[in-house]
Amino acid sequence: MSTFAPGSAHLTCRALVIDRERRVLRVRDPAGSLPVAPGARAGTGDRTLLGAALRAVTERTRLAPGDLCLTPELLTTPVHVEAVGPAHYEFTFALYLARDLSEPLPDVDWLPLDQLNSAGLRAKSSAAALDGRPAPVNASALIHDGEGRYLLHLRDHIPGIWEPGAFALLGGGREPGDRTLEDTLRRELAEEVPGLDPADLKPYTVEEATGAEGLCVPVQVFSGRWTGDPDGVGLAEGVLLRWFRPDMLHRLRLAPGTRELLLRHAARPAVRTPAIPRPAKAPDAGGTELNIVGVHLYAEDDDGRVLLGLRHPDAVFAGSTWHFLAGHCERESAVACLVREAHEEAGLLIDPGDVELAHVVHVLHGPSARPRVQLVFRARRWQGTPWLREPDKCLDWRWWDPDRLPEPLVPYARTAIDGIRTGRAYSEMGWCPA
Repeated sequence: MSTFAPGSAHLTCRALVIDRERRVLRVRDPAGSLPVAPGARAGTGDRTLLGAALRAVTERTRLAPGDLCLTPELLTTPVHVEAVGPAHYEFTFALYLARDLSEPLPDVDWLPLDQLNSAGLRAKSSAAALDGRPAPVNASALIHDGEGRYLLHLRDHIPGIWEPGAFALLGGGREPGDRTLEDTLRRELAEEVPGLDPADLKPYTVEEATGAEGLCVPVQVFSGRWTGDPDGVGLAEGVLLRWFRPDMLHRLRLAPGTRELLLRHAARPAVRTPAIPRPAKAPDAGGTELNIVGVHLYAEDDDGRVLLGLRHPDAVFAGSTWHFLAGHCERESAVACLVREAHEEAGLLIDPGDVELAHVVHVLHGPSARPRVQLVFRARRWQGTPWLREPDKCLDWRWWDPDRLPEPLVPYARTAIDGIRTGRAYSEMGWCPA
């Protein structure tokens, strides 16, 4: 978040406060009769322009900073900047109500977002798809060793740092380049502790914290397992990393919410007494069972639609069913297989450097079937337009809105698409719970 340095320009900072019905809070303008979004001139007491907009809200309404949160779509970036006069600029920041109000606010009214007077602000709000529904904008890692110990990070005691001088979970805030909150967390881990790579990282819960401006910050907490030496991973930020057992937490400077989270996790039976079941064997398997590896292309066009193909009715698998562009790994790497299949089936040219793993589905189609590891790769770019190079395998290539996927669709393809859209990296299908 950039700091504010006062100068000769007149900077007005407004807060576009949006509720879950996509309505905008407005107050009476002191200089006129028309209701407007709360605004104030940025001054020397404001640390940031966003802070000035937030001050305008708290001064003109009964809302406290903790009643508001950043929008996942824009974070701390203004939704609109406009020159309203010589050396006079107006910055408008979008904020969501963190929760429903227990009672109406006096001396304010609410206007539907699409009825704002400013055409520019209407257009930019629509382009940002602001829906008024809070969602996590930070990600944290609850890392345990499976034996009851938890990894905590002692933060620097420096002004401006979140929870300075306290023990905390690793993690941080989402940045515009992060596609998912798991991307946010992995980027933060790479920046803070380059040698730390926890296994089985998956969403655990959503917690609320208080940000530097006093805003409510929804945090997606991921759990993961790691058993390494904290002194051997190369700490790049903060003071130290250490393992702690729950009975030590009361001796640490720790946010109450973090302490409660760790104690809640520690109370789960799976953490107190880890149980690792032996895998069941297939009827004809005498030992280690080889898994079939499939590769799949997840490609989106400029409108966010997903490429799917209609399989030929005589196909061995999923005839007359929509599916990813896919194939089985031969004696080649998974990415090489994807690049080959994309060209052979649809005439697409993909650079291996433009491919990233987006989701994995571990599938068992029946008790006697071979397990299959289905790797779904996202292609960030490609050359060519999909066309039918193998009409005996595929009848049609088409782009589909992820909210309106075709039927019938291969079930694990739907699972993978849902997982990618929600930031989940791994799914299982057909396996009986242990």
